[in-house]
Amino acid sequence: MRYGSKNLFEDVSTTFQAGRRYGLTGPNGSGKSTFMKLLTGEIDAQRGTVTRPSKLGVLRQDHFEFDSFRVIDTVIMGNQRLWKALAERDALYAKADMSNEDGMRLGELEGIVGEEDGYSAESDAAVLLQGLDIPDALHERMMSELQGGQKVRVLLAQALYGQPQALLLDEPTNHLDLDSIHWLQQFLSRYEGTLIVISHDRHFLNGICTHIADIDYETIITYTGGYDDMVMAKTQIRSTIESGNVQREKKIAQLNDFIARFGAGTRASQVTSRRKEVERLQTTELARSNIQRPFIKFQMKRPSGKVVLEAEGLAKAFGDTKVISGFGAIVNRGDRVVLVGRNGAGKTTLLKALMADAPDMPASPEDLDAGKMRWGHEVSIGYFPQDQTGEIKKGMTVVDWLHQFDPDAARQEIHGLLGQMLFSGEEGYKPTDALSGGETARLLFCRIMLQKPNVLVFDEPTNHLDLESINALNVALQKYEGTVFLVTHDQDLLEEVGTRVWQFDHGRITDFRGTYEELAGTVA
Repeated sequence: MRYGSKNLFEDVSTTFQAGRRYGLTGPNGSGKSTFMKLLTGEIDAQRGTVTRPSKLGVLRQDHFEFDSFRVIDTVIMGNQRLWKALAERDALYAKADMSNEDGMRLGELEGIVGEEDGYSAESDAAVLLQGLDIPDALHERMMSELQGGQKVRVLLAQALYGQPQALLLDEPTNHLDLDSIHWLQQFLSRYEGTLIVISHDRHFLNGICTHIADIDYETIITYTGGYDDMVMAKTQIRSTIESGNVQREKKIAQLNDFIARFGAGTRASQVTSRRKEVERLQTTELARSNIQRPFIKFQMKRPSGKVVLEAEGLAKAFGDTKVISGFGAIVNRGDRVVLVGRNGAGKTTLLKALMADAPDMPASPEDLDAGKMRWGHEVSIGYFPQDQTGEIKKGMTVVDWLHQFDPDAARQEIHGLLGQMLFSGEEGYKPTDALSGGETARLLFCRIMLQKPNVLVFDEPTNHLDLESINALNVALQKYEGTVFLVTHDQDLLEEVGTRVWQFDHGRITDFRGTYEELAGTVA
């Protein structure tokens, strides 16, 4: 598959075997989603063939496709053979008078419904929906009435419905909270068919995958084990080839030196044999890796005072729904607070409440109904919002947008920062209107690195990042010497970055002084 001059895959032959769970990995732009579409038959390869099973479960990316259907029906549509039989059967039963042919057809349809477990279709679909935290009260509602995260979970239930022989899931953990991710992990670990999943969640891939199919070097190489196993094996293979090439290049240089000295002399036969040896030793051609690793480093212009934040009696409600009620905490310099809980529990609401009157940030009194809050001495904040709409002004170049946050910075420093975040060379002059989700996230990190704040407030920073960028962010947050407030559903980030946990549970916020892992241990 090729797009213009970019070659995504060349002569790729690979088999995904039953009973194995494959993670499909590769950096943004390497062709993961394109390859998934080739497997589902959504698009055709420019050359080559795909053999697929009769029952294929696919996670749909269009969240509005089923808006005119009931939630329970949307799930049952995951088994197309059953859904078509049910629809045709209902149409026949709705007829005022039936012909003999209609009666015979009804018999055939009842047979299909029986074969496909259609008589328990609604109860089977309900079990899946409950597992994905879609309550019974929503099952009869229209899809158009659901929130974005709920729609994703219904579409996931649709992909899992009907016991497909193969499951193809593109970013299934997007918009899922940790409890739903854990449920999905357990469900997929019991799945007996072939699973192929694209995910940027390292912990999730390590937890479910028996194999990793890695897209890189214009091909797909399958490794045994989880994501971390693949990284180790890939590094070893690459270094073995490269060190072998160094030795060969030394040998070739020695032989060429001999040929140059004696080529015109009397040792013709020895020169000929060395020429043949040079041909034999020609360096193995290494296709270039697609992987690019950003370099993220958060520094501080100056440290804050010892007490970073004092909050007392914070409250925020939406209509009659109280989301935060009477919350208070003292946060000290160097605390790394992670906020955990189900979707909709109030994590983003609390971050916005904290930012309502934060230094050097736009005042937003509507984000806080009541309570007292005092930010500490010399506090400066770097904010990464979950909703990035309007964060980056349109009609500018990337370099000009970034430069406005420190007009005194040298152009060289601005370009250096952009280069660290993979905006190399001409990409610095890219118009801000044309940025992808991943590029927008990386540019917001550039702004924070330029501002050098002593408090970081990050709300779902990994949503548009590939695995290499998430790993770089993880390391940067661990090394940062300031204070961190972090909302994320990436379990590795929670476990490796957080030193304190604010847990949201049914309207209560528990302040646990310890790591997420220690908190999970006390609950277990």
